[in-house]
Amino acid sequence: VTTLDVLSGGRAYLGIGAAWNEGESRALGVPFPPLAQRFERLEETLQIAKQMWSDDESPYEGQHYRLGRTLNSPQPLSKPHPPILIGGSGEKKTLRLVAQYADACNLFMRMGDDVLRHKLDVLKRHCDDVGRDFAQIEKTALGTVHLAPGEMSASDVIRRCEELSELGIQ
Repeated sequence: VTTLDVLSGGRAYLGIGAAWNEGESRALGVPFPPLAQRFERLEETLQIAKQMWSDDESPYEGQHYRLGRTLNSPQPLSKPHPPILIGGSGEKKTLRLVAQYADACNLFMRMGDDVLRHKLDVLKRHCDDVGRDFAQIEKTALGTVHLAPGEMSASDVIRRCEELSELGIQ
């Protein structure tokens, strides 16, 4: 991520989540541990990334990862580090991790406005719990539009983006 940050002039994000696509993981030969373990690994990865982007090169000892030194080279252009975007909408773990570690979250438009509003409320509560300013977190939503005859028009897309903005999605 930091190499991409340097090559892009400071425009890279670390997009990360706890994984969901077991079939893809298995096809690529990537282990797909149980959900609880994936969340433990995600949190440790976030801790490691933050430490690597700091001036602290001391060892990292976690349950799943052990690093003798958290060296990161090159250092990123983005300060204090490339923004961290966590994807997902789980209320107990994912949104808590967003509040604690991330600069951005990625929700899903298909959940509908009422659910999106609720998820943002949950995120705000997690931010309050950890003493984080909710406004510091960029809120995004993933969705698909079909600009084809009989589907959505450009003005429909603009209107939908305005509706999402009113909910707090940026």
